[in-house]
Amino acid sequence: MKKRHTEEQIIRILRQAEVPGTQIRDVCREHNIAEQTFFRWRNKYGGMEVSDARKLKELEGENAKLKRMVAEQMLVIDTGRFVRFSSRLGTPTCAHPCALPLSARRAGW
Repeated sequence: MKKRHTEEQIIRILRQAEVPGTQIRDVCREHNIAEQTFFRWRNKYGGMEVSDARKLKELEGENAKLKRMVAEQMLVIDTGRFVRFSSRLGTPTCAHPCALPLSARRAGW
């Protein structure tokens, strides 16, 4: 999904709406965004400075990277369990736990 507005632009739009006497509907119309989008941005970026928004974006990226690393590690662990099982009990047709014999499933393979 392509983002049309940067964090700096979003914060500028939110600040524009904070000016007394300004209608949120008018600000949304001026910047061609839905009111729902405005309120979502306000919940996420409300009260932030541009530097805070950049730090948030960096942390979200780092968090996504760490989640991918954990998922890959879980696959490695599961693969190790499958290799241990197949070397001891014979190779099943797939790695899904349902493909294991009942005795292996009870044993926690």
